[in-house]
Parts: sequence; structure tokens; C-alpha cells
Amino acid sequence: MATIARTRPVSAHGVHWEYLVPIATVHVLACLALVPWCFSWSGVALAVIGVNVFGTLGINLCYHRLLSHRSLKVPRWLERTLTTIALCSLEDTPCRWVANHRLHHQHSDEEPDPHSPRDGVVWAHMGWLMERVPQRRSWAFFERYSRDILADGYYRYLERNPWAILLIYTAHAAVFALAGLLVGRWAGGDWRHGVQLAASWLVWGVYVRTVLVWHITWSVNSLTHLFGYRTYETGEDSRNNWFVGLFANGEGWHNNHHHDPASASVQHRWWEIDVTYYIILLLERLGLATDVIQPRHVRRRTASTG
Repeated sequence: MATIARTRPVSAHGVHWEYLVPIATVHVLACLALVPWCFSWSGVALAVIGVNVFGTLGINLCYHRLLSHRSLKVPRWLERTLTTIALCSLEDTPCRWVANHRLHHQHSDEEPDPHSPRDGVVWAHMGWLMERVPQRRSWAFFERYSRDILADGYYRYLERNPWAILLIYTAHAAVFALAGLLVGRWAGGDWRHGVQLAASWLVWGVYVRTVLVWHITWSVNSLTHLFGYRTYETGEDSRNNWFVGLFANGEGWHNNHHHDPASASVQHRWWEIDVTYYIILLLERLGLATDVIQPRHVRRRTASTG
């Protein structure tokens, strides 16, 4: 386990209410899952499937490996589709997500890393989101760390109109509720069953799923810099954590990632399963992904034999 020691002063900028309120609200709404009337097995199934669709495709593949590290290329229509899927997890605009992640890699576990566990486990997990840091919301910051993202008109629009994220999230939640209403009415024979299934699909398929995706993503920031094994000496505290690797579909092999951030894969041993990379390989096989960057040891072997 890494030694925890503060590397940053306490900010005097105050609470970032624009993040705190939505995060708290969705957590409260997710607690409705404890109400028996909101339970359905189909709702639970939607939550499990949704974690893999919205979390793995949206956050892992799109925000992280595609946009942040440019580990592959996909057609513009597919990139924007994956970005919209990511927005349905309410994890910030692509510009801000990418900028903060690139800052993390440049100054990992040092000032000004946004979310180092050396500042506390809770801080790294989610506390950093609640602190207002004006310099990380400035166009100068975005120009430095995510200029390529701002160059895209869709992403630039989202940054200039962050309310659009809430609109997209609300719209996709309404789709879940409407689908549940119609399926429940058809399967149950009356609108009472429709309303019940609509509530279940909304609570489990949207709110519970969103909270699960959040905490899986946040665990990469916190747990994988505290617990696990190190294959590479990378100059910071990153670790390979099997628990996070399992639930985050590969993102938990974090020491591998810090050793070679450009790679589309974080699987360096046969048992370090990387589901996100397998999806990238599928896209490549279908002709939807190109310029997929292989791990450094594969690149070196290819260069030496080529």
C-alpha cells in the first residue's frame, strides 16, 4: 500500500456546487432501489448491462482511450456517438474530462494532480470533484490540455453550453421510463403495471447504473494508486488492482497504463483481462477502428523483427 501524505494545500475557492448537487441528487434517487415497489429483475439487468454499455463504451473506450490518449481512431460519427453515450453517465464534458486526465498523467501523485490519494482516499475517490478550482475551468487550461478536443465543433458546443449535458441525461432517462411504461402496460395488462416498471427501469437502469459507473471510474483514481502490485517503476504510486480490473473491464491494470499511456491495451500478462481492449479489437475487425496502438513491448518486438 502506498504511503499517504498530503501534496497539496487546502483550497480556499469553496464548494463546486455545480457538481455537488447533481452527484448528491443522483445518489439520493438511486436509494429508491431500496423501495420494494421499485424492484424488478429486468431493472437489475438494465443496471448491469448499462454499466458495461455506458461505462465501458462511453467512459473507458471513448473518454479515456480514444479522446484522452488517442490510442485508436474511429469515424467521426462513431466518436460523437460514443461521446454522447459517455454523457449519459454525467461525468462532465469531454473537454474537461480529458484535460483533467492529461493533467493527472503529467503530474501524477504530485502537485497539481487533481486526484492523488496522497491527499486522502476520499479526496481521490470523489472529494476533488466538489472543490471549486477556477484555473481548471479556464479556456487557457483547456487550450493547454485539450486543444484537440475543443477543435471539434460538437465538443466545443458542449463546453460552451454545459446545460446540454443535463438535457441529454434527462432525455435518456425519459427514454428508459417511457420504455418501461409501454413494456409494463403490454406485459402486465394495465397502466398500473406500466408505471411500476417505468419506475423500476428509471431507478435501476438510470440512477443505480449511473452511481455504479461513477464509483467504478472513481476507484481507478483512488484504489489503483493505493492497493495492488507494481510491474513497472513509473515514478508515481500507480498499481495493478485485480478488483478494479474486474469491475472496470480492464481499467484497474493501472500501473501498466501509466507505464505506457498511449497503448490501447493494458493487458501485459495473459490473466490481466482487458475487456475494453477486446471491444477495440472487435471494432478494428469490423473496420470501425484504425491505428490501434499496441503495448510498448509489442511495438518494440514488431520494430525489431520488421
